[in-house]
Amino acid sequence: MAPRANWKGHLKIGELAAAVALYSAATTSDRVSFNMINRRTGHRIERHFVDSETGEPVDRDDQVKGYDTGGDPIVFEPEEIAAAMPESDKTIAVDAFIPCAEIDDIYLDRSYYLAPADRHAEEAFALLREGMRAEKVAALARAVLFRRARLLLIRPEGDGMIATTLHFAYEMRSAAEAFEGIAEPAIEGEMLELAEHIIRSKAGRFDPAAFDDRYDAALAELVKAKIEGRELPKPKPVERTKSSDLLAALRESAGVGGKPGRGSAKGRTAAKGAPQRKSRSAATRRKAG
Repeated sequence: MAPRANWKGHLKIGELAAAVALYSAATTSDRVSFNMINRRTGHRIERHFVDSETGEPVDRDDQVKGYDTGGDPIVFEPEEIAAAMPESDKTIAVDAFIPCAEIDDIYLDRSYYLAPADRHAEEAFALLREGMRAEKVAALARAVLFRRARLLLIRPEGDGMIATTLHFAYEMRSAAEAFEGIAEPAIEGEMLELAEHIIRSKAGRFDPAAFDDRYDAALAELVKAKIEGRELPKPKPVERTKSSDLLAALRESAGVGGKPGRGSAKGRTAAKGAPQRKSRSAATRRKAG
């Protein structure tokens, strides 16, 4: 069965337009999910909106958006909010094209598959897609999606495109504030060499399929254990590496655990030689595989 489109409209660049449809790229339907239930009765709990002062349930027709002014709130009807949108909610309007190398992924939000909405749009859609692919650029566009003005980053992908919503600059917190106060210890010598070796020895490629959702798998095992009446699994605590043990932990991770330190020639040989031998062995195994 073909997926159901989340949104349909037009992708527009100047006077060129193509009917398109957006499809969610991610789904949570396969995750383990729980229901909220009443512990005493075992019945599912339903959520209702109630008046914060009277405690009385509020009908859906009486639920409206309001803005807090500190006194009486200002009430807005749905059509008033919809009329305030500066653009049509059925157009993805491209503002500019940027080199793919300039994309800052911290602004990326949620991704969708973008495809032609009908046969008549396929030629115009393909023209835009292949032009972007040839120039190695992505499109920056604006649209009203799900009653909210959004920025979109659009990139060619196979026979279609990927449209990713972006956070606005005002939504992003300052990195400087988050990193404020982080110490800058001098990292050099054997510690740095060992850290570099560990990183090289774990070099890989981005392959999402190679990673499992361990939390979801743990929840599935928890449910199974409950059903079968088995002892529930217990989490293993993670011990933090103390600063005094940092060098020893690095040596152990690099496979040179009990070797002498850099203070002697033997120590320097062990620290540099052992990681290199391990790296060659790993490379040989990769070729053999």
